[in-house]
Amino acid sequence: MDGAAILEQLMTVAGREDPYPLYEQARALGAVTPAGEALLMTVGYREVNEVLRDGTFRVPDAELRGRWEEGFADHSSKVMFSRSILERNEPDHSRMRSLIASVFTARRIAALEPAVVEAVHRLLDDMADQGADGTPVDFMDAFAYRLPVGVICELLGVPAADRHLFRALASDLTVSLEMIAEDSELAAADEAAEELAGYFTALAARRRADPRDDLVSALVQVADADHGRLSGSELLANLVLLLVAGFETTTNLLGNGLTLLLDHPEAAAGLRDGTVTPAGLNDEVLRFDSPVQLTSRISLANGQRVGETEAPYGSMAVLLIGAANRDPLRYEHPERFDPTRRDSRPLSFGGGSHYCLGAQLARLEGAVALPALLTRFPELAPAGPPVRRDRLVLRGYQSLPITIR
Repeated sequence: MDGAAILEQLMTVAGREDPYPLYEQARALGAVTPAGEALLMTVGYREVNEVLRDGTFRVPDAELRGRWEEGFADHSSKVMFSRSILERNEPDHSRMRSLIASVFTARRIAALEPAVVEAVHRLLDDMADQGADGTPVDFMDAFAYRLPVGVICELLGVPAADRHLFRALASDLTVSLEMIAEDSELAAADEAAEELAGYFTALAARRRADPRDDLVSALVQVADADHGRLSGSELLANLVLLLVAGFETTTNLLGNGLTLLLDHPEAAAGLRDGTVTPAGLNDEVLRFDSPVQLTSRISLANGQRVGETEAPYGSMAVLLIGAANRDPLRYEHPERFDPTRRDSRPLSFGGGSHYCLGAQLARLEGAVALPALLTRFPELAPAGPPVRRDRLVLRGYQSLPITIR
């Protein structure tokens, strides 16, 4: 197959289920391959990393998408993401990101560790009760979703009674980040965007009247103090992004990680006896089966290149992160799951100015959760085949049945 055919196959049900054989077919064509009109399919680690860090390549923002994507402005889900730091270029990106980073600080995240530990053990207690008689437990529902959604909601200041609302809404909303989606899926994404915008409009109003020690209160105060630095629509879009990104990626990290540990009992044994570190496990899960499989950048200057390939004005580099993380020029035996690797540096959290703000939080949750899970349940075992979500960009499981005794 040529590059265009491979990219087309990646968007099929089979391609979304297991993209890795297609990545290897793409790699056989080169680190960078034309894949249709103005598309450059990029699978090399060095090439993907360079583009991510090159500020002269642009993310597809509202102006660009409105120019080239028919019907873009008709979808509130797509418009919402375009108002957030996820899909903004300079100078807007730095303006918004600096404000969010001023309250979403490394110190604030590091201080969460005791609360994360407490939440992990509380969820493990619940799992122990649920599966005490050998009844299968769905790890995705009982743990992988509940831990990160609880943590990010605590940070944001979302009341505990509301947290059950967000899994289905986020699942619907994030369809709009996929390369293709059915009309019915986009309609559901738009409904989710409107519901989430309404929710955070109300929560921001409550925190404006009665501030608390949480991110919503802090960002409302920042927005109100200088209206030119963060508009009302930008505030809402970034609150929704913080919520969704705060648990979607980590949920997938936990589910992908447990599946790999079940498939590789030697790695699970190493985690229990200390020969595998939690940080090493995190990095290898992120590398081997990345929760984020692709992103894109657009060339808007003359003379730009993706690796050794010319990137004409208006061309899009489709950055296949999942493929780059298995590049044999970067990793020895990349097809092996090996959490003892050193200097892994997977590209799963992006790079450059758009590096994921929540990376430290996701790593903290993964480092606490998976070792605690295996220690608490030494006889944990699969109770049936896991079911993947039908997605390419955000790769994870819908269900993962296990027994804990």
